[in-house]
Amino acid sequence: MEQRDTGIIAFLAALAHEKKASVHTLAAYGSDLQTLLQLAKDEALATLKPSDIRRFAMQLNSRGQSARSIARKLSAWRSFYRWLGNNSPLPQNPCQGVRPPKRRRDLPKALSIGQVGALLDKPADDLLEVRDKAMFELFYSSGLRLAELASLDRSGLNLAEREVTVTGKREKTRAVPLGAKAAVAIEAWLGARPSLAKTEETALFVSRRGSRITPRAIELRLKRWAERQGLGQHVHPHMLRHSFASHMLQSSGDLRAVQEMLGHASISTTQVYTHLDYQHLAKVYDAAHPRAKKK
Repeated sequence: MEQRDTGIIAFLAALAHEKKASVHTLAAYGSDLQTLLQLAKDEALATLKPSDIRRFAMQLNSRGQSARSIARKLSAWRSFYRWLGNNSPLPQNPCQGVRPPKRRRDLPKALSIGQVGALLDKPADDLLEVRDKAMFELFYSSGLRLAELASLDRSGLNLAEREVTVTGKREKTRAVPLGAKAAVAIEAWLGARPSLAKTEETALFVSRRGSRITPRAIELRLKRWAERQGLGQHVHPHMLRHSFASHMLQSSGDLRAVQEMLGHASISTTQVYTHLDYQHLAKVYDAAHPRAKKK
C-alpha cells in the first residue's frame, strides 16, 4: 500500500465510524479521492497548493466533466484535507477558496400531471405489479428518494394517519403525508405481501425472492412499467420525485412546505423548482397534491 493511500483509507474509516456515512457516500468519496491521487501523480497530497487544485479542476473541466461533478469532487477533497489538518500537521487546506466552474441551474425533468396519470392508473396484472404500483404511487405521493423507498420498513408506514416516516440523507428522519391513491395501492400490496416476503423480512417492499428489493431493481421495474404505458421517454425514480415537487409547487406555491417534504437541508436546493409546522404541511399537501384527494 502506498503512503498516500493510507491517509485516504483512514479518512474513509473515520467517515464510516464517526459520521455513520452510508456505503453509497463512502464509495463516492473513495472515487473522488482516487481521482485526486491520479491528478496529483507522484506529488504527496499534503504538499499540494491551491494552484494545483485549481489546475486539477481545469483539467477535469477540459475533459468534459460537468460543473456539478467537479463541485462534488472539490467538496470531497476539501473534507479530506479538513480531516487531515485535524489529525496531522498540514500547512494549509489547498482546496480553500477554490471554486468549481459555474453551472447552469437546469430544471429537473418532470412528467406532466397527465403523464403521471397515464403511468400510475394502469391496473396491476399480477403480484409483482401490485407491489410495483404501490412503490410508484408512493414515489409520487410523497416525493421519496430512491434509497428512502428501498430502505423503508413496514414500521415506517402509518396508514391510519396517512403518513410515512423515512430516513434520508445524514440519517435524518422525516414524516411525509401519504396520498389516498398511494394508501389504496399500499393496502393492496400489504394484502399480497405475505405470499412473497420471508417471515423475518422487515422491508415494506420485497423482491421475488422475498428479501428487500434493491434500488437497481426498482429502477428497472419503473423503466419497464413506463415503456409498457408508451410514455415515449425514459422514466426513472428521481423523475417521480421531481414531478411531485413540481406539481406541489405549482399548486400550492409553498416553497417551504415542498422543502420539508423533500427533506432538503437548504431551501436553496428546493428553489430549483421555482416556508411550517407539520400540521400546515399536511393541509397544503391535502389541498394541492393531485392524487391526495379521494374521488
